[in-house]
Amino acid sequence: MDLTYTQAIVTGFIQGITELFPVSSLGHAVLVPAWVGGSWKALTTDANSPYLIITIALHCASALALLWIFRKRWVGLVDGGIKSLRKRPSAEGALFWRIVLATIPVAILGLIFEKSLRDLFSKPLASAAFLTINGCILILAERFSRKAKIVDSIAEEDSEILSHISTKVALSIGVGQALALFAGISRFGITMSAGLVRGLSHRAASDFAFLLALPVILGTSIVKLPKLLDAQYSHMMGPIIAGSITSFILTYASVTFLVKWFKTRTLYPFAIYCLVVGMASLIRFA
Repeated sequence: MDLTYTQAIVTGFIQGITELFPVSSLGHAVLVPAWVGGSWKALTTDANSPYLIITIALHCASALALLWIFRKRWVGLVDGGIKSLRKRPSAEGALFWRIVLATIPVAILGLIFEKSLRDLFSKPLASAAFLTINGCILILAERFSRKAKIVDSIAEEDSEILSHISTKVALSIGVGQALALFAGISRFGITMSAGLVRGLSHRAASDFAFLLALPVILGTSIVKLPKLLDAQYSHMMGPIIAGSITSFILTYASVTFLVKWFKTRTLYPFAIYCLVVGMASLIRFA
């Protein structure tokens, strides 16, 4: 199958919007083509489809956008992590190693179970069910979240995260992130929900979720990126580049929006969206 510019750009648009929104990009990657049908559905179901290849490129573009937005933060975190090895502890260094700990479980579980779980749960009906469950998780997180003071600086966010997220909790969140292997469950949503339940403010919980998202998205992209260099995909480089640019721009826009959103607002609108789309899809594909 060939990949058209329209398919690549629309797929990049969906990827960019949904990757960091707590609504599951993988779930939308399954449900949107299923709803549209025709050649779009074949794009995700045909064994010869280049869909997996463009997904790799789009995820890489999303990771680069996320890295660019938080570039100064990551420079400080990495620097703090290195200095902590030299017995020069800091809040940034401690947070860096929390992120590393939370990344290890999802990386291991992803490598072991990713293919089998995605093959098993990549059907529209299953994705609809998990998207509905995702909405319920977001609502429960808000209901059981503890009141936290509003923080106004990165230093306060780091301090708040460290005071509520121990090394054991970081590891458990890493295991929880693996639920995103089920199409319909949002990695960002799971991480932020865990932060809220542990007592983080919405701003700090979203910040922690953004930081945790980068290593997983970037690492997965780097591991799979060599597939893009295969000669059989050389004729599709134009659409793939167009889709990647779209994904980068929309990821940048969506993360910028969410950073501002979670300063004062909650997960409820995203939860309602997941419930409505999930239940509508359950009816459609039952």
